[in-house]
Amino acid sequence: MPALLADRRARPHGRRRAARPAAMQLVAPPVPGAGRVVILGATVGQGHEGAARELGRRLAGSGVEVTIHDYIDAVPTAAGWILKDLYAPTVQHAPRVFDGIFRGLERPGALRRVTEGICAIAEPAVERWVGDADVVVSTYPLASRTLGRLRRRGRLAATSMTYLTDPAAHSLWCDPDVDHHLTVTRATAADASRYGVEAVAAGPLCSPAFSAAPSPIDRASLGLHGPDPIVLLSAGSLGMGDVPRTVEAILRHPRARALVLCGRNDALWRRWDEPRIAALGWRDDVPALMATADVLVHNAGGLSFTEALVAGLPALTYLPIPGHGRANAAILEQSGIAAWPRTPDDLVAAIEQHRRDRAPILPQWAAGADAAAIVRDELTARSAAGLRASGF
Repeated sequence: MPALLADRRARPHGRRRAARPAAMQLVAPPVPGAGRVVILGATVGQGHEGAARELGRRLAGSGVEVTIHDYIDAVPTAAGWILKDLYAPTVQHAPRVFDGIFRGLERPGALRRVTEGICAIAEPAVERWVGDADVVVSTYPLASRTLGRLRRRGRLAATSMTYLTDPAAHSLWCDPDVDHHLTVTRATAADASRYGVEAVAAGPLCSPAFSAAPSPIDRASLGLHGPDPIVLLSAGSLGMGDVPRTVEAILRHPRARALVLCGRNDALWRRWDEPRIAALGWRDDVPALMATADVLVHNAGGLSFTEALVAGLPALTYLPIPGHGRANAAILEQSGIAAWPRTPDDLVAAIEQHRRDRAPILPQWAAGADAAAIVRDELTARSAAGLRASGF
């Protein structure tokens, strides 16, 4: 597995944020002529950065030179605070405001102008990061918009790609001047077409540990006993949403035990002390936890949901967070990938159905689909075009 090397560079705009490296290089080491790829993730939750790291790991493993940047480092402190630090509090305490922002960004207006202004400010840093790279991949919507802006201004020579981490497309994700749009599922690729872009289902970008069939964790070690069904509840890396109400609904099932992933939300982690509830903080053994559970309940459709797809764990959406959470829930329901029970009784019935049937999850992408392979194919095509242009 490639090593992570911190590349400490000057931060734009005189920022004094915590000492996170401005970029990370994945070194395997690179194979001469294999090409150079820049990946733009974002430390907003875990999904965008997680996808960026996994794509980088796969590419570096085949000899490609890879550098990963955090898009938040391309914007001023105030904008970074809005994008990163204000995200969870708004979702949690002002859900209608967040939902209004999400919807407002779909159409021209003040919100779009502010967003485009942030993307414009980010352009110099992103252009500098890309440099002479062959391919640049974004796993964050504002980074994708910035790449489109650079292309329209003639400032981007690299092939640009967007990898949508959400099941639902959005106008911020789908910039017509980005060369390629990749999605996890066919349903998302179809949804992206309403924005006039052609997207390809490239499959998931999550650790191979989720498809490796790990051994289940001993239930007693989790504080859960007996053969009763285990419902794994994921609220994302930030522990967002109405988790207490969801736990209450799960426990209406007469036998279900709730295994609650609280992420980095310590207050949520300390909330329960009941025999049918096991609350867990940040965990690195989620593949084994998924192997232990009978069903996943999620509220956002993010990385945990994708990991469940790969692990073969049935998933249900319940009380989705506003904005992208509800949009994702709708796409997953419409495509038949994950049911969206609206009431506690409906949730209990869905849990019981999955517990009894454990129907196989239908593939949501073509066999062998791999975003890293698509990037490598583009590197090969660019190399061949360069040789032809030079007369070889």
